[in-house]
Amino acid sequence: MTTTTPQPGTVVPAVLAVPPAPPAEAAAYFAARLAFHTDVADVHAAWQAGNPGFTVVDSRSRAAWEQGHLPGAVHLPTALVPERAAALLDPAVPVVVYCWGPGCDGATRAALALARQGHRVKEMLGGIEYWIREGFPVQTPHGLVRTPADPLTAPTGGGAACGC
Repeated sequence: MTTTTPQPGTVVPAVLAVPPAPPAEAAAYFAARLAFHTDVADVHAAWQAGNPGFTVVDSRSRAAWEQGHLPGAVHLPTALVPERAAALLDPAVPVVVYCWGPGCDGATRAALALARQGHRVKEMLGGIEYWIREGFPVQTPHGLVRTPADPLTAPTGGGAACGC
């Protein structure tokens, strides 16, 4: 990687105060991130396509689950993973875990507990918050509910959220 020393008096933008990693290191880091995370649009697309090859786990409380959850998800609160995971999950099937949203680390704790039990696991970034914000359906006591996509976080014309 080539770096240049700024001329005296040159202001270095904060974003470059720590230079970007060399390409090979960046590639390894981003590949590792994708091994640990997925996003709501990819989970939804996999479900829409049929048998996705993974189980989705909602790691929130009973009250949160009953308020609304991803259709087809398994309810397994984080605190109950050690005692209930073996009865609910097939260790041969990868697991995608979610919680409330970006401000909650319940899914991270659940993913850690599942990994320690031998499960292959990914965390769904954004949790149910971003699932709802993208306009995907939520199972509620009143049936499936779908709210319009948030135009600040998802396209409202039905396209992929980030064009990925």
